[in-house]
Amino acid sequence: MGNMNSTPLLRFTNVNTHYGPIHILQDVSIEIYPGEIVCLLGGNASGKSTTLKTSLGIVKPTSGTVEFDGEVINDKPTSYRVARGIAVVPENRRIFGQMSVMENLEMGAYLRDRGPDLKDDVDRVLTLFPRLKERLSQPGGTLSGGEQQMLAMGRALMSRPRLLLMDEPSMGLAPILVEQNFELIQQINRQGTTVFMVEQNANMALSIAQRGYVLQTGRIVLADKAENLLSNELMRKAYLGR
Repeated sequence: MGNMNSTPLLRFTNVNTHYGPIHILQDVSIEIYPGEIVCLLGGNASGKSTTLKTSLGIVKPTSGTVEFDGEVINDKPTSYRVARGIAVVPENRRIFGQMSVMENLEMGAYLRDRGPDLKDDVDRVLTLFPRLKERLSQPGGTLSGGEQQMLAMGRALMSRPRLLLMDEPSMGLAPILVEQNFELIQQINRQGTTVFMVEQNANMALSIAQRGYVLQTGRIVLADKAENLLSNELMRKAYLGR
């Protein structure tokens, strides 16, 4: 579980972002502590993907600070953040369809400058996802949706990230695969990776997260422990479909 006494791994303090004249994130403050699973919920156009892009350095704040493990990284490029230990599993499992499963995994290490322990990293990923082991030489594009999700997660884990960002992990997956996927996220977290996920499926996300934030048109409107959000009246009406 998260250790609130430590320095947050990722911290937004009063972050504002603009896309041209449009004010997207408005005074957003978020803290994610080592060991946690934290979810960011909200509908379309709430600012969820901008938050993720700001974490990765694709979008720069117009004011406020973004810190990774105590260091202000507002002006640091994506490559620097990745080298420090941030990895992302993109939405819709964007993998390299023509490349073999093994080559996809190697790309995950290559993007992050791993040393000679590549084989250890591959072994670790294959222990987590034994289904991939049987398919190492197959092109990624021939895998099922569930297997492609495993490959996208495995590729991100090749760098042993300290913080794993997940962009809409349930998107486009059949309900049974969503459950499987969220079990995998918990497993990854138990092995020591902190997880920050952006998700539409509030029920599912809150069932595995310790804490959640809710964004509405660029502002954080709720921030609480997962169990409190699950029973929150406003939350139930707006996002939980109950």
